[in-house]
Amino acid sequence: MQNQTSPSPTPSRRTGTEPGGPEAARHGGALSGPLPILVAAVLWGTTGTASSLAPAGASAAAIGAAGMALGGLLLFLTSRGARSLPARCTGAERRLLVLGALAVAGYPLTFYPAVARTGVAVATVIALGSAPVFTGLLAWLTGQARPTARWTAATLAAVLGCVLLVLGPQLTEGAARVDALGVLLAALAGLSYAAYSLIGGRLIVRGHSSDAVMGTMFGAAALLVLPVLVLAGTGWLATARGAAVALHLAFFTTFLAYRLFGHGLRRTTASAATTLTLAEPAVAAVLGVAVLGERLPAVSWCGMAVLALGLAVLTAPTGVRRRNR
Repeated sequence: MQNQTSPSPTPSRRTGTEPGGPEAARHGGALSGPLPILVAAVLWGTTGTASSLAPAGASAAAIGAAGMALGGLLLFLTSRGARSLPARCTGAERRLLVLGALAVAGYPLTFYPAVARTGVAVATVIALGSAPVFTGLLAWLTGQARPTARWTAATLAAVLGCVLLVLGPQLTEGAARVDALGVLLAALAGLSYAAYSLIGGRLIVRGHSSDAVMGTMFGAAALLVLPVLVLAGTGWLATARGAAVALHLAFFTTFLAYRLFGHGLRRTTASAATTLTLAEPAVAAVLGVAVLGERLPAVSWCGMAVLALGLAVLTAPTGVRRRNR
């Protein structure tokens, strides 16, 4: 993807408070905002299938840290302007970069332990389901955007669909006892995701290159999670299967996915972006059926339909766009 360096509107000039609102609509609609984010969600949806193919000796924390460390460094090294971005930022923007890097590093350090304690289904639905809610609340509290009826309805539908999709097997076969600490860690993962999405979106909308912002935050996060990778063990990376899994997570689910995500944030608010990424569990579920031979009950397929409806509502052109034609 080419680096986009044209300045975006400043926060004071943004007129659309709705996710994917008027400013997004006037600058290309789905092709310049929601579409790259949806593609990123598709790439993230391959994470579970890929990590399940890792060698038995690789822990969940080691797999997540490896993907973040390698992918984050790759983002930093290939992002134009990432090295000079801190020098070009104001003091307040540099503090945002530091907070963004901490939030990026916090996601794998909370999500993967949550998976280990609660299982993939519960951790996924809590982390991804809470992220849009956290994003909307944080955006409202920081004055970036206020929730609208359209965003609220689309988010509620998407979260409900995500819950039915991911927890369908447990709902139909009997739910097991859920680990309280695992639930808390998954919620913290959702908060981390919401925080760095908002921070990245704020820096990008101030005119900084999306590549530089993502490259800087993820490069710093890669250094933060590197000790975790070393302590968790790196022997599995020396095997062909382990190396293949790590490279897939680093290139596709970190480097390419977050490059697309940053590009999409130029024309889509963080509130809408985190809702759109609820497409990830749908992709993961389809891959589980097609590749791993898993079976989904009818309630999960119904959840996928509700999730698709919520995303369709969020990505549909707004009335403002039609009036500006």
